[in-house]
Amino acid sequence: MLKVLFLCTENACRSQMAEALVNHDLAGQVKAWSAGVRPSRVNPRAIRVMRELGIDIGGQRSKSVDDLTGEQFDLVITVCDRAHQECPIFPGETEIMHMGFSDPAGATGTEDGILAVFREVRDQMRQQLVPLLRRKAEGHP
Repeated sequence: MLKVLFLCTENACRSQMAEALVNHDLAGQVKAWSAGVRPSRVNPRAIRVMRELGIDIGGQRSKSVDDLTGEQFDLVITVCDRAHQECPIFPGETEIMHMGFSDPAGATGTEDGILAVFREVRDQMRQQLVPLLRRKAEGHP
């Protein structure tokens, strides 16, 4: 099974959504984790837009990349520019890849407008990450 870590700055939105989408859509093929270089808390709007898909991340917590010391990953995907710049070194044959997505937490305006931004980022991640990781998992021993 392909083991993937999604890394962002706070492990609050993008990496949390990516972890949940991949674990949901590619269960049995890919196992995903998420962490942040400066963890904070899971964003309530991320929880809300994931629930719309029937995926509950309400019990998730924001984790530091240091919490995963000793875990071996086949692939680390940074989903924000800051995490890409600060990405720690991973031992072994770990492939590092950057796929930047807009930070929905920076959205302003009405609540409906902000949630629309969260949904857009969620949907972009699903459209880009799931097919990529499905292909990688098929070629993984």
